[in-house]
Amino acid sequence: MTKAYKLSILYYLAFSLLLILSAFLLFEYKIGFSYEGVVDYYGGNEEKFIVAKSFSGLLKSVLPHIFVFGLFSMVLLHFLVFTKLRYKKSTLALIYASYITALNFFAYLKLLSFFVFLFLVLYVVWLLFSSIVRDI
Repeated sequence: MTKAYKLSILYYLAFSLLLILSAFLLFEYKIGFSYEGVVDYYGGNEEKFIVAKSFSGLLKSVLPHIFVFGLFSMVLLHFLVFTKLRYKKSTLALIYASYITALNFFAYLKLLSFFVFLFLVLYVVWLLFSSIVRDI
């Protein structure tokens, strides 16, 4: 792997960490990390003056996220192919787990998927970073 390629991956990893940090902070601010927070956010809560999300509102939120996080995951996981980890079965399991956790439909599953996806992305970032640093 050339030095320029390693440098571009390191920049991508830095921006990935900023994306994950902002996603974590926005999730906490808008929804919270409780079952009740997820239910209130999507189903509404009259006592807290939270309006339930309509199907149209959900689509407006989901559609850009599907593209962005799908592309983000594809690029991040694609970089693993250029490391020594490409032939390990655990890498394939990591790729499948990352995409599966991006699919979440229910409140507890959404919370679990959010944290597992964040953990997997951070793990991939660490794998890529340590692989690049070892080769420098």
